[in-house]
This record gives sequence, structure tokens and C-alpha cells, in this order.
Amino acid sequence: MSLKFPHPDPLLDEEGVAGAMTRHYPNRPIIGVLGVVRRAERVLLVQRARAPSVGKWGFPGGVQELGETIFAAVARELREETRLEVEPVAVLTTLDVIDRDEDGRVRTHYALIAVLAEWRSGEVKIDDEAHDFDWFTVAEVEARQLPTLPSATRIMKMALTRS
Repeated sequence: MSLKFPHPDPLLDEEGVAGAMTRHYPNRPIIGVLGVVRRAERVLLVQRARAPSVGKWGFPGGVQELGETIFAAVARELREETRLEVEPVAVLTTLDVIDRDEDGRVRTHYALIAVLAEWRSGEVKIDDEAHDFDWFTVAEVEARQLPTLPSATRIMKMALTRS
């Protein structure tokens, strides 16, 4: 068995490493972070390219790593997924995302922490996790009737009204 350090995503390890947890049928909730990036009265949204919710617009983010603060996780995920440098400034809200199978067993369970982050530098270069991106106001999202992930416009409103 080969093990690469640091492992880019221990939750995706398919080699059966002792102590590893999978995203499907986990033994506990997985902590994820959403980077709600604000720049000039707009918020960054990305269009998902991977399951679940392919084609839906939402916030970039990912899984918090062991020993990493929530703010550090947001900064790292945004750097990896968008190449942006941001300053995380506040937790906006938390979301429970729980999916059950036909037998009622928990298939996935995420506790997502939406973090307001101010854009500091860089231009977006999306990776293979996204089809597209743009900076939006809530009115633009609603006028274009973008298919967004649940709570996206509510969280955008929080980000754009917070001082």
C-alpha cells in the first residue's frame, strides 16, 4: 500500500487506510467550509462540475483538515479551487446537509460552515470542480434565474449586508 503525505483528501482514500473515513456512509458528520467571497459589492459563485448538484451555482469550498482552523480551511480551499487570496473575516451561518438512502440510513452528512471572506488579490482560475464562475449581486442571480444550491441567495444577502 502506498501512502502519499500530505494526503490531498483523506476522505477519498480508497486504499483502506486505518482510521480513514469515507464520504458515503460516514461514521460521523464531515465538516465542510464554504468560501463566501465578497469583492466590490458582489459575491463569487461557481457552477459545480462534480456530483452532487452538477450545474448548480454555489460557493467554492471543501473539507476541513485535521489541525486546521475554519478560516485556514477557507483560505486554502479558495486558493486551491480559484487561485484567489482572501481574508476570512466572519462565520455567516452553518448548514446541515444530510442525505439518506431508501432504507433511511445516512448516506452523507455534512456540517457546512459559510465563512465571509474578503477578496485580497488574484483573478479566478477555476479547477476541474467547476464549469464556470462569476461575481454576482443577489438581483443578478434572481434576474438570470440561476439554478443555485439551497440557501445561496440567503447567504449572499448576509455577506453583502454585513459590514
